[in-house]
Amino acid sequence: MASALWRREDGVTYRDLNKNGKLDPYEDPRLPVEARIEDLLGRMTLEEKAGMLFHTGLGMNPDGTLQEGDGTFGRASTTELVTRKLLNHFNVWAVADPRPMAEWYNRLQALAEGTRLGIPITISSDPRHSYSNNPAASLFAGRFSKWPEPIGLAAIGDEELVRAFGDIARQEYLAVGIRVALHPMADLATEPRWARIAGTFGEDAHLAAHLVAAYIKGFQGENLGPHSVACMTKHFPGGGPQKDGEDPHFPYGREQVYPGNNFEYHLIPFEAAFEAGTAQIMPYYGMPVGLPFEEVGFGFNRDVIAGLLRQRYGFQGVVCTDWGLLTDHRMGDRVLSARAWGVEHLSLEDRVLKALDAGVDQFGGESCPEVVVQLVRSGRLPEERLDVSVRRLLRDKFRLGLFDNPFVDPEEAERVVGQEAFVRAGEAAQRRSIVLLVNGETSSGRTLPMREGIRLYVEGVDPQVASRYAQVVDTPEGADAAFIRLQAPYEHRDNLPLEAFFHAGNLSFPEPEQRRILDLLRRVPTVVQIYLDRPAVIPEIARESAALLADFGASDEAVLDVAFGRHKPGGRLPFEMPSSMDAVRKQLPDVPCDSEDPLFPIGHGLTL
Repeated sequence: MASALWRREDGVTYRDLNKNGKLDPYEDPRLPVEARIEDLLGRMTLEEKAGMLFHTGLGMNPDGTLQEGDGTFGRASTTELVTRKLLNHFNVWAVADPRPMAEWYNRLQALAEGTRLGIPITISSDPRHSYSNNPAASLFAGRFSKWPEPIGLAAIGDEELVRAFGDIARQEYLAVGIRVALHPMADLATEPRWARIAGTFGEDAHLAAHLVAAYIKGFQGENLGPHSVACMTKHFPGGGPQKDGEDPHFPYGREQVYPGNNFEYHLIPFEAAFEAGTAQIMPYYGMPVGLPFEEVGFGFNRDVIAGLLRQRYGFQGVVCTDWGLLTDHRMGDRVLSARAWGVEHLSLEDRVLKALDAGVDQFGGESCPEVVVQLVRSGRLPEERLDVSVRRLLRDKFRLGLFDNPFVDPEEAERVVGQEAFVRAGEAAQRRSIVLLVNGETSSGRTLPMREGIRLYVEGVDPQVASRYAQVVDTPEGADAAFIRLQAPYEHRDNLPLEAFFHAGNLSFPEPEQRRILDLLRRVPTVVQIYLDRPAVIPEIARESAALLADFGASDEAVLDVAFGRHKPGGRLPFEMPSSMDAVRKQLPDVPCDSEDPLFPIGHGLTL
């Protein structure tokens, strides 16, 4: 889509963003970025500056038209947000196919061109490339190439592969207009009950540091530029050591604890992210307990943002809060409370002031710029404080080339997203990430690889896929062997919005499910494949399995290829597998690899 604002003057082609018929400094691609920022900042009204400070969600229609909703959660009015509230940072959830998504993005940029200064839109996204069976992930999948979860990339442990993944994901994002990755997660999986382990690179801080750096380089390149996707590394200063493993999306999980005095260990991957040049940082929801910091959520925490992040590490990029710190959000007939941990008693205005005083530049998942405007007009907030953050936000827009040409080619989007080479690379990574935990003895040798053409009973596997490897039978009694896929156990919760998507709580299979699984394992030699979005306590299953494999996001074809010897397993566990829930409860949530007598140690993995 061509811009309606292209002009040519003094031998330079530019977009006349303020529609005044002349080349102004902020429109001039020849000038240094800092000069363009200062010119534009001097032209901005208070309302335009305030709009920059909010980064909320935005939907799209399947045909690529703009979504003009009724204002409820996930159904905001695009025109109102862009032209009245003057927001120009949005994250996308459910997406259309590549061509209509690219067309939607171009329509959105055309809408932004119509605003007074024509400031372009920045689109962000959570991860979209993981092969996952979590229903929440289906919102993000689309037609992008499918890879193992980041924890699966850690099981491979190959920096070059992670950088190659980042480069492929960058190309697919870029094709449809996504310019900020709300990832990677530099958190550490030191608390095995935590629900977000799948998004981490495991519990070894040094391995995670190498992979986080490679990931950022893949998305951003050596320097942020027009062909980059900026990374918003999260969740500073590390969201892993949760009390009882609960997540601070919810009130009962708001506390982060460090009984092992191991706070510094969790900073190691973030130090690698700074060295790699991460453009942006997201603090987590949690509030630190037992540290020399104020006991308020990290997004409100001056000790952490202004002190640790800005002063100690000298980070001068954008700091954006995690989503929903300021206001409650309605989801259908239910309300998701603001995650204002430690400052629940503060008014909306005072929460905004406290976060800005802490050093935050932008509020994720919020769209109330009128509050900022009122704070400035009342004299409670200096406009100069807004200028500090707006400069940072504009700097990334300029460095990403959005002011010069934000539009994408829908035909290129159709060609790039999910192209065959990218799909093959993701599928190969799925296979490489699979870990062989147990390979039992049989009368003729080891259980794996299985012999093709045998009579096979399957559960959790598409029988049509399995039939390419074996003769699928309906009952265990008629089988030579069985192959079953399991999901790591978790407690089913859905009392609060989003809660069902967080696999938390007990790591053991409950009865009667465990009894049912063990009964099958004792009736027929069974290969068990378990999806580990976090560790599992499965000593009985490991003992009774003919063979035990772990995956971190892989298709049926990928796991059966490994089971039948078409691909050799090579992954290594990126975390410990505890031997009991008593051992889990005795662990220190901030300390890695401290499980008593683990079932499988970190790094375990057999070969064929």
